[in-house]
Amino acid sequence: MERKIKLKTLNVHITCRICKGYLIDATTVTECLHTFCKSCLVKHLEEKNTCPQCETLIHQSHPLNYVAYDRTMQDVVYRLVPDLQKKELRREHDFYKSKGLPFPRNLLPNLQALLKDIEPNAKDAEPQPGPSHQKDSAGRTGDDENRDDNQGDCHRMDEQVNLCLESENPASMSRLARKFVRVSAQATVTHLKKFLSKQIYNTTAKYNEVEILCNEELLGKDHTLKFVSVTRWRFKEPPLRLKYRPKMEL
Repeated sequence: MERKIKLKTLNVHITCRICKGYLIDATTVTECLHTFCKSCLVKHLEEKNTCPQCETLIHQSHPLNYVAYDRTMQDVVYRLVPDLQKKELRREHDFYKSKGLPFPRNLLPNLQALLKDIEPNAKDAEPQPGPSHQKDSAGRTGDDENRDDNQGDCHRMDEQVNLCLESENPASMSRLARKFVRVSAQATVTHLKKFLSKQIYNTTAKYNEVEILCNEELLGKDHTLKFVSVTRWRFKEPPLRLKYRPKMEL
């Protein structure tokens, strides 16, 4: 037998204890598993190193290394609260518009539809006729081929981050042939460590032997590069500069 549940009975589980609003970019403290809005938690940890809810010590000097984006929780919140994702997208869009800046995010198809609802006069995604629309022998246009490429799991439509990867001690770990890299903002430090392991050791199996630092701070393995960029490279010019070194054994 199905039973309806009022949303307000679930609010205690899907709201941020700092701002009292629904979770946006839900971020969880790994020490105690309490979840908050990412912006709320980052601001709190600039002043304190304890959990805002239970006051558990997260880390004495680098608490931001011990929080992680909680994609599952955020998906649950967006599914439970009607139009929350659309309203948040509108707020983000209006903010960049008020600053005279282009909207920075490359959105998934379902979010692109939401953005069209927000700004009906936005240019249609359908390109104008041109040389790239000439059909090949298979009857496909150049844009059809690009569309097929973007359907793969390559994260080409994600927001991108420009990186500069440098060896902290070239004597102990070789330099990369190409130190400038452009990757998805959703890539994590672990993804980056596997990339470095492949370049340096010719295998991804040794990724745990590599450490990555930003501003001399060791980065947590679950941090996304977007999170690192916002919290470690705020107000600085791109690219995001990271250093790598062999893992230091205790």
